[in-house]
Amino acid sequence: MESLIAPPKLKEGDKVAIIALASKLNPDDIQGAISYMQNNWGVEVVVGQSVSASYYGFAGTDEVRARDFQQMLDDTSVKAIFSARGGYGSSRIIDNIDFAVFKQNPKWIIGFSDITAVHSHVQSLGFQSLHAPMPKTFMKDEFSLKTLQPFLFGSGMSYEIQPNELDRNGETEGQLTGGNLCLLAHLIGSVSDISWEGKILFIEDVGEYLYNIDRMMIQLKRAGKLKNLKGLIVGSFTDNKENDEPFGKTAYEIIAEHVSDYSYPVCYGFPSGHDTVNWSMPCGRAAKLEVGITKTILTFQ
Repeated sequence: MESLIAPPKLKEGDKVAIIALASKLNPDDIQGAISYMQNNWGVEVVVGQSVSASYYGFAGTDEVRARDFQQMLDDTSVKAIFSARGGYGSSRIIDNIDFAVFKQNPKWIIGFSDITAVHSHVQSLGFQSLHAPMPKTFMKDEFSLKTLQPFLFGSGMSYEIQPNELDRNGETEGQLTGGNLCLLAHLIGSVSDISWEGKILFIEDVGEYLYNIDRMMIQLKRAGKLKNLKGLIVGSFTDNKENDEPFGKTAYEIIAEHVSDYSYPVCYGFPSGHDTVNWSMPCGRAAKLEVGITKTILTFQ
């Protein structure tokens, strides 16, 4: 399977933008990221109004966040857009965004968590985007931060991790898609939903009750989203919660149960998601997944 259209490579001197598509933040939380991008990548950083805006839990009203996003999409001098953080709110504004200029002048859109809604929408338009550390989380892990640069500046990347006892071995190739499990389930049936047929799916989540992970996996299965995958990459499932009565399975065991009817390769414990270590994943790019007895390798061209 071929990759979706990749935005142009970044180069030294390019302008990149930071906006807040979802929850509010303290602007001081992204100063380290701004300095890093300026000093290590040699790019110019512009910051949108939403980064310092506040409306209850949101980074400004829907109108403020949508206007910020639209402005940065339409500004052809801006070559990449980072969401400062996730939280909640991207899906509230996505239907109000006009991607006409973006389609003619695509640029990298970077984020994870709630930004999964944006990634799926961008893929529905035929373009790659980057599920990756956001400015608020930039300084958590040095290697995770360094995984951004190969994709943004245009080189290949290969990851290697240790096996997990729940892995299902095998080799496969397909276009990568995925992100936050909650958002992926939320998007089903919307205009931002995409087909996963023949693709390698990756999923992650944070702070969910175990029964709700089960419910979301059932939703994906009943909607036919799991049966025709080429492979599955299970990332971080952190801070899981129990009801008073234990559910009886871990998050990974729940996922393993719901994909047990299928034969494609599955790897568990991939370091992508809501954890200190969060490796960059290019949505819409062709990938090769090798789940072996001694190691798992994920390769992007």
